Amino acid sequence: MITLTENAAKHINGYLANRGKGLGVRLGVKTSGCSGMAYNLEFVDEAQAEDTVFEQFGAKIFVDPKSLVYLDGTQVDYTKEGLQEGFKFDNPNVKDSCGCGESFHV
Repeated sequence: MITLTENAAKHINGYLANRGKGLGVRLGVKTSGCSGMAYNLEFVDEAQAEDTVFEQFGAKIFVDPKSLVYLDGTQVDYTKEGLQEGFKFDNPNVKDSCGCGESFHV
């Protein structure tokens, strides 16, 4: 299960409204960075048959089966800390992450 905070849902819905179309966002993982994997977010205009869809506060997150193995239990938040703002992932499956926080290892 993937959960969204209310703040994350608000930002997803705002991005979709500004874009003028879309069903939600796709959360996935890709091979990248110094620790092996990185989170990937992209707009979803059409759902795939194999997607698992999680919805909270009116926002939808689509996850493919391969990514769900690494993301199950993740909470997605949207934070602002000083000049930095963006989505934050609290993933209980992460065993190690790089110093810059851009990639992780499960």
